[in-house]
Amino acid sequence: MRIYSLLLCLLLAPLAQAEVFEKTLSNGLKVIVKEDHRAPTVVQQIWYRAGSMDEKTGTTGVAHLLEHMMFKGTKSVPAGEFSRRIAAAGGRENAFTSYDYTAYFQQLHKSQLPLAMQLEADRSHNLVISKQEFAKEIQVVMEERRWRTDDDAHSLMEERLMATAYQEHPYHNPVIGWMNDLQNMTAADAQDWYKSWYAPNNATLVIAGDVDAKQVFALAQKYYGKIPAANPVLRKSSGESPQLGIKRIVVKAPAELPYFIMAYQAPTLRDVENDWQPYALSVLAGVLNGNESARLNKALVREQQIAISVGAGYDSTSRGPSMFMLDGTPATGKTVAELEAAIRAQLQAVVKEGVSEEELKRVRAQVTAAEVYKLDSVFYQAMQIGQMESIGMSYHDLPKMLKKLQAVTAQQVQDVAREILQDDHLTVAVLDPQPLDKNKQAKGGAAHAH
Repeated sequence: MRIYSLLLCLLLAPLAQAEVFEKTLSNGLKVIVKEDHRAPTVVQQIWYRAGSMDEKTGTTGVAHLLEHMMFKGTKSVPAGEFSRRIAAAGGRENAFTSYDYTAYFQQLHKSQLPLAMQLEADRSHNLVISKQEFAKEIQVVMEERRWRTDDDAHSLMEERLMATAYQEHPYHNPVIGWMNDLQNMTAADAQDWYKSWYAPNNATLVIAGDVDAKQVFALAQKYYGKIPAANPVLRKSSGESPQLGIKRIVVKAPAELPYFIMAYQAPTLRDVENDWQPYALSVLAGVLNGNESARLNKALVREQQIAISVGAGYDSTSRGPSMFMLDGTPATGKTVAELEAAIRAQLQAVVKEGVSEEELKRVRAQVTAAEVYKLDSVFYQAMQIGQMESIGMSYHDLPKMLKKLQAVTAQQVQDVAREILQDDHLTVAVLDPQPLDKNKQAKGGAAHAH
């Protein structure tokens, strides 16, 4: 399930008391510094506004493939040396690719920030994509696809759900790419992607931790300032036409238990001040799936015992459209159809009767407090800034979003349920479990080596 990231972002809002500074270099690189002096550590994250939604037909997966290739060396830093130097400095580093962006990070002692900047700036401009390294890494990515998606029934079903729900928008394609595209990808495809998107004027550099903003800006100028800007690629806006009726798919895959997902087309946050539906949908997700006392768990797992597990999720902040999603696994002796009917009954109860003030208070409390201690870290502070900037919004929006979320009314939750939770907006995916291959050894989870 996709998490409802607006709630997670806003849980961090109380941490926003630390000062934030920003500056844009002459080459277009936006540098944002958040000073947090509680520990002598620093996080560097560079976010490129280029994810799988920017890929073209035939080269799906190239954004994620290039993320792997970014660790394969430059003229001055051989393959593997980047990670070795960061580790030798006592740091940790990695990267991630999503539909909307690709980001690289290092977390280490504040004295090592110049090293991290030097290494990151070098590979952002001087990457060497050799055919030999590419040939090895594309095999790694294909194997990653096999064990993360093809051999994982829930992941496989979610991939097919996205491909069914989105017919026009590039969210139709998986981030890891379709296997046929990976099998036919070339080093030139990766090189083209690198040249097109990896430019300072398509990136945001976020530094958070025990630093002085003026010194960070000077370091950024020293290491990143000489990298030339690139001519921006013309982005064509893409959307999704209104759905014309319910869609249903069945996915047959080896699994122990059946499973299903209901996904309703839903809007994302575009106008922080005037949009209301995304805030109401976030609260609705919390009412249905906030904790043990939330509606779905209380009614369907504990009271009616129709489900082993059930949940709801909504992601309000992204470059593209979103979906309000519900998922569940029926209890022994119960069918997917019975569970779907039970979930529909809970949704109809919201539409007809609304939600209580007590439920709203619980969700507000979760948003403002429940996760603060868990997420109270320099790394997540930087993540919060980088994600907002990379989807075309601003970290300045976060306090406004918190206020708007806390102001959601019971009437708005009822109204948004009535407007969005309609069958004409709905895609349903059902996992039909097939016998497990007893001879097939379970694959380990250590294959994501950049």
